[in-house]
Amino acid sequence: MSRNIEEISQLVKAANEPIRQILDEIGKVIIGQKYLIQGLTLGLISGEHILVEGLPGLAKTTAVKTLSESIHGKFKRIQFTPDLLPADILGTQVYQPKTGEFTVKKGPLFANIVLADEINRAPAKVQSALLESMQERQITIANESFQLEQPFLVMATQNPIEQEGTYPLPEAQLDRFMFKLKVEYPSPEEERLIVKQMASPSSKKEIKVVASQEDILNARKTAELIYIDENLESYIVDVTSATRYPEKFKLPALRKLIHYGASPRASIFLAKAAKAYAFLNGRGYVMPQDIKTIGCDVLRHRILLTYEAEAENTSTDEIIKQIFDAIEVP
Repeated sequence: MSRNIEEISQLVKAANEPIRQILDEIGKVIIGQKYLIQGLTLGLISGEHILVEGLPGLAKTTAVKTLSESIHGKFKRIQFTPDLLPADILGTQVYQPKTGEFTVKKGPLFANIVLADEINRAPAKVQSALLESMQERQITIANESFQLEQPFLVMATQNPIEQEGTYPLPEAQLDRFMFKLKVEYPSPEEERLIVKQMASPSSKKEIKVVASQEDILNARKTAELIYIDENLESYIVDVTSATRYPEKFKLPALRKLIHYGASPRASIFLAKAAKAYAFLNGRGYVMPQDIKTIGCDVLRHRILLTYEAEAENTSTDEIIKQIFDAIEVP
């Protein structure tokens, strides 16, 4: 190691302060939903995209918008609809009659944080247009490629109950999202506070810009330094492998439930997310519990279930829990 754990921990505490201020600002507007806010923040720290799934009215869009307002950078919201075209999000070439030349008009993807609202309402050609920006951090219009400004991340939302006018996300695109967060209803006490705050327009809180783009990039670089033991790396690979070959890990019953397991990208994201989680908690090293805490969010959208699993109403979350229970922690 080029740095010892104590030195890394000191760097983490220094780089962590702007992230803490972001969380404080979000807390002014969003009551409860700590799981959602934590997931969005981990995506910001790791620089990876987040998919948020939940019923209407659970503050998914508000949380992403509030997060973006606390950071000095460009924020764009794209409302996905069935008639959306790739050029509507990427941009297009515009002919200039005076000069006889084409100029590029950049679309809303040219931003630091992009809210893809109700992403599953757009057709496949629009979903495909997103792939290059999400994976390569660049956009190609005609024959010209443009590198996207860093930090760049897509935070997408989708409604799980409406089927009319929606399109299932392609597996290749789902795999680009580090997390799939499932948002639940707030507690009765939290909902009472929400009603009290939202019933009065004068109680609306103003969000301050508390972090710069440099702060976010510094947090990412620091999170990359966080120490993860080789045994924990092997543990991550075992967890991912168990989704593909459950019989090798004494889980033969899962063989009939899993059609396809998680890709190697899942192992990469498990490690990155565990480091981001350690960073968020002010530590310079990863613990096994970090991997268990974020494991379900990383894996749930990467496992394809068989018809038998669907017939038995078995969820990917239940399968992932069995895997974590079965594999010994180093």
